[in-house]
Amino acid sequence: MSRTTSTFRTILPSSGRTAIGATIAGGVLAGLSAAPERVHRLFRRRFPTVAVTGMTGVGKTQLADRLARRTSGAGVGEVGSAVMERRTRRSARLQGFRFLVVPGDNAATRLGALDEVFHDEPVDGVIHVVANGYATPRRTAGTSGAATASREEQLAAELEDWAITAHRIASMAVRRDKPVWLVIAVTKADLFADDLDEVVRYYSPGSGSPFGDKVDELRALAGGAKLSVDVLPVSSQGGDRTAAISGKRASAMVDALADRLAQLSGHV
Repeated sequence: MSRTTSTFRTILPSSGRTAIGATIAGGVLAGLSAAPERVHRLFRRRFPTVAVTGMTGVGKTQLADRLARRTSGAGVGEVGSAVMERRTRRSARLQGFRFLVVPGDNAATRLGALDEVFHDEPVDGVIHVVANGYATPRRTAGTSGAATASREEQLAAELEDWAITAHRIASMAVRRDKPVWLVIAVTKADLFADDLDEVVRYYSPGSGSPFGDKVDELRALAGGAKLSVDVLPVSSQGGDRTAAISGKRASAMVDALADRLAQLSGHV
């Protein structure tokens, strides 16, 4: 053993041994420095981030709560959040999603949240929530009394809100080297249970509707191959005897949305 070591030292000068030592040390340090990035990529694959967008009053937080299997707090249906909320869905297979619920109010906090999810730390996918004109009207900040808005006004507000979000999605998609997925979730389905097919078509690309035309414009801007679009009806309500959609059916709708997210994220 000592003879082998002696021969090695004779053949390799001290400067060579120093160089090899430096190379090994450098490799170890490089491996250690790359470890956090590998862990981050693994975590990102198992728990992709999903932006939940939409105008105020459409039920974004309620939907995120249902997807995260979390009980919504009291008053969620009446008071919209002015800050970005975070929810996490976990499964027994150590997979899931991190939901970032973007505020719906046109405020500085909303613009900051949009910048965060579409520019600073681009998300893996988007759930854009609409409500077929049945969004809960919100009072303007600083005013009192009940808010009122016609369905036509709410549909127009949806289109205006979508134009802002669609621009951000297109900007993110063209910068990405992999396709971006978008799910348009039509909430409050219990309010138009008999017209689900027609309503889903209204929000679908190629439908010729005002909203469908806007989705077509987004796909043209982003590149059709770089953006997949799904439209799914959901209901965060249900179970009441008078409800048009039973609790079981409402849960099935949410489960169908979760299953589609898993497919889009490569979990199944």
